Amino acid sequence: MTKDIRYVGVYDREIDLFEGQYPAEDGITYNSYAIMDEKIAVMDAVDRRFAGQWLEHIGRALGGGRPDYLIVQHMEPDHSAGVTAFMEAYPGAVIVASAKAFAMMKTFFGEDYAARRIVVGEGDTLCLGKRELTFVAAPMIHWPEVIMTWDAHDRVFFSADAFGRFGAIGDGTDWAQEARRYYIGIVGKYGAQVQALLKKIEGLGIRAICPLHGPVIEDDLSRCLALYDTWSAYRSEESGVTIAYTSIYGNTKKAVSLLARMLRESGVPVAVHDLARCDQFSAVADAFRYDRLILAATTYNAGVFPSMRTFLHHLEERNFRSRRVGFVENGTWAPAAAKVMRGLLAPCRDLAFADTTVRIVSALSGESLAQLQALADEMKA
Repeated sequence: MTKDIRYVGVYDREIDLFEGQYPAEDGITYNSYAIMDEKIAVMDAVDRRFAGQWLEHIGRALGGGRPDYLIVQHMEPDHSAGVTAFMEAYPGAVIVASAKAFAMMKTFFGEDYAARRIVVGEGDTLCLGKRELTFVAAPMIHWPEVIMTWDAHDRVFFSADAFGRFGAIGDGTDWAQEARRYYIGIVGKYGAQVQALLKKIEGLGIRAICPLHGPVIEDDLSRCLALYDTWSAYRSEESGVTIAYTSIYGNTKKAVSLLARMLRESGVPVAVHDLARCDQFSAVADAFRYDRLILAATTYNAGVFPSMRTFLHHLEERNFRSRRVGFVENGTWAPAAAKVMRGLLAPCRDLAFADTTVRIVSALSGESLAQLQALADEMKA
């Protein structure tokens, strides 16, 4: 990475669901970094399944040297579970972390390393020799104990879970594609805290960001910072329409296909997601990416189909706001999905609703086809 900063993390190719719910088809990295100076600091541990591999990486990177510090920025187990193995392997090392992180160590490990710790917070520093690390408090990005670390010597910012993404380092995937899904799904509720962080680091002159997941960010730094500003301010990233739908016997799906074609023929980018079959968090990411959303669902048990209810919960939980929303509902004898969906969106701020609601009674008719065209016309711009 640099002359003095070495990568010692691991790549988890075995994982299927990150945090038990986010599909990770291309795996995920647990990043760790060794900073070489008069004193040696290792930045963060890894998931317990990879603790042995991580210690091997540290040993090779240090070439027989022994680390003086383990800086723990975030206590989520995919980063902290290797702490005990590290402290056993290096009995002379000291942990550097926030006060809340040490309280969590007590609950996770039954040990808070009272005799082997340095407690740090906002603005505190740690001298390694020619460089001095400065700590940045970042509570609720996305846990309360989080600190981040600024190395002014190499102008590198160690960002904990911020700026992370799914997939491997150097996998050729555009950073935003998996960073968007990661951010909206995992960090998205905490936009205000991310905005506060962006203000703190605005004038640092950062050359590279080292997150705990995914690639080090160097070449596209300004774009990544701009996207984080957009996402955390809950602004739409692009002009376009996301259509999220449920369909039982295919009639609602047929209506969605027609609607998507109407919009695309008008030059509107459209992302379509079948909520019963897709990765819902990809659908959530697209709902935040574009400035318009159409929800098409079947009435079910006098309410709305369960996968649509789950999707709307995901949106509301992540502060979905400031979008234009249209509805398509289907019901054979008592259509109710549109009313229920609108009610589930009630906590979301600054939504504008289309005047046209498409009502399908079992299958498309002349009347519902006309409504479909009217909704398409409303959602074109």
